[in-house]
Amino acid sequence: MSLLFANSLLNDALALIGALMCLYYFAKCSWGLLVGARAYILPKFWRTDLTSYGDWAVVTGATAGIGKAYAHELARRGLNVVLISRSLERLRATAEEIEQQQGKKTKIIQADFTSGAEIYGPIEAALKDLNIGILVNNVGKTYTMLPCYFLDVPNVDKEILDIMNCNALSVLMCVLPLLVSTNLTRLETSIFVKQADDYVREALNTVGIREQTNGCLAHAVQHFVIEMLCPEWLRLTQMSMKNLKRSCEKRRLLLEKYKMT
Repeated sequence: MSLLFANSLLNDALALIGALMCLYYFAKCSWGLLVGARAYILPKFWRTDLTSYGDWAVVTGATAGIGKAYAHELARRGLNVVLISRSLERLRATAEEIEQQQGKKTKIIQADFTSGAEIYGPIEAALKDLNIGILVNNVGKTYTMLPCYFLDVPNVDKEILDIMNCNALSVLMCVLPLLVSTNLTRLETSIFVKQADDYVREALNTVGIREQTNGCLAHAVQHFVIEMLCPEWLRLTQMSMKNLKRSCEKRRLLLEKYKMT
């Protein structure tokens, strides 16, 4: 009799735990949907006036890909733009495009973010008298298109230092995109791989709403599903990284075979 009673209590406890877990995930999903709608759907109809933050926006890595798209879209929405990048020739060309197409002022600053902390003094001096409302810290560097161990990279000392200076030293709280079609990624666009212009247009709609954003609804959905089904601790295991490396290598070989044919 006591054994039956114990089994009954255990079954009731397990049922309660199951119900609580279902309730937790239902609440989490519902809250995620509400927050997502507020961040990615409503701003399509009620955009934030970006000029209320200041007269100027600053964009790093501004001469190609996402950075260039941000520079154009910010100017299109009424801000003057400071362009910061490594190539003076491309800076001048991008500045001329924005002034002609968007009719806004530009200022260019040549800086190589892999150089380390010494570049920030001149940048600060150049920005000193501007009423800056928005910073898009877009500059970034990659050493290989495939996942690999640091020590497998040629000229490893310089590459790691460049990556740290460019991708870590310069980073503030920015944006968390997933896959965007740029010269860096070389990906074809799809429902989940956004063009830079389309991604930026949606990402700027979330300004003032979220401190951390995936930028667009498609990427937010991907991120939500990935976090639910494959949390970060699982994605970063050695087995997961080896599988990712293997699949990327297969993809690279298929692309090379396709180009040859």
